[in-house]
Amino acid sequence: MLWSDPENKPPKELRDTQDMLRRLSILMALAMVLAMLVLGIL
Repeated sequence: MLWSDPENKPPKELRDTQDMLRRLSILMALAMVLAMLVLGIL
């Protein structure tokens, strides 16, 4: 690594998209757990 190398940061849009996908995946996992609990109770 040289000091003159550019920073390897993704653009803001890509970071925002990744954050949104991460939140969506967590939400989907919680929804699956909830659905399994409801189906197990019924």
